[in-house]
Amino acid sequence: MGEREEDDKEAWLQLRPVEPLPSQCCGAGCSPCVFDLYQRDLARWEAARASKDRSLLGGKESQSCPSKLSPETFLAFRISAVDKLTKDTYRVRFALPRNSQLGLRPGQHLILRGIIDDLEIQRAYTPISPANAEGYFEVLIKCYQTGLMSRYVESWRAGDTAFWRGPFGGFFYKPNQYGELLMLAAGTGLAPMVPILHSITDNADDETFITLVGCFKTFEGIYLKAFLQEQARFWNVRIFFVLSQAAGLLLDDADGPMVVQQELRLCSRRCLILEK
Repeated sequence: MGEREEDDKEAWLQLRPVEPLPSQCCGAGCSPCVFDLYQRDLARWEAARASKDRSLLGGKESQSCPSKLSPETFLAFRISAVDKLTKDTYRVRFALPRNSQLGLRPGQHLILRGIIDDLEIQRAYTPISPANAEGYFEVLIKCYQTGLMSRYVESWRAGDTAFWRGPFGGFFYKPNQYGELLMLAAGTGLAPMVPILHSITDNADDETFITLVGCFKTFEGIYLKAFLQEQARFWNVRIFFVLSQAAGLLLDDADGPMVVQQELRLCSRRCLILEK
């Protein structure tokens, strides 16, 4: 009888949730955070152990393409294309089943989970595809030489699977809520602005005026250049590029703020500033 109780105790200990490492937190202030999920799972485990009912532990992680996102559970999405935009930046497309939509609102983001050298890491990324895109979503990711998640992303190939959870984010764009939006974006900080741009220019009834100031090193290094040039053709969209290392042009550190201050003075209507 004693051995059976000892075996049962050991079995329950093996089912106990593992406390996350600091590297598993993306640091973006998401709710629920990975540590919130751990506390939830720990309470669930304690209740199941007390009642000796393993069914209370809940379901397992999905291993196939889902039809609906979950902010609490990582779900698998298949990579359908990997497009290298620059030497260190990628646009990655993920497939959605049955031409479904991701279900994010403009301004929300997702959490990506990666595993490198048996270490789990998590980072936040904003999809750049339109909110109403069917059958896919896309993300813009810059890789760094010493970045752990960068090593994971650079290993991706079409047909691979990556795990995401979400949506997260407390800012929700509403049509005509503001007379004007001033968007300040540097590098891949452009990503959160893209779905909002899509939302405004795809809606003929949205008369919000947009000024986007994008900061990049060179003209060749501007992300999504063709998309931005297309957006600039709309009557209510102005786009400026601040280039720090353009051929024949070298901007001082003070030049960027001067451009921003000038645009602020030009805002003639109620203006909201989005900075990333």
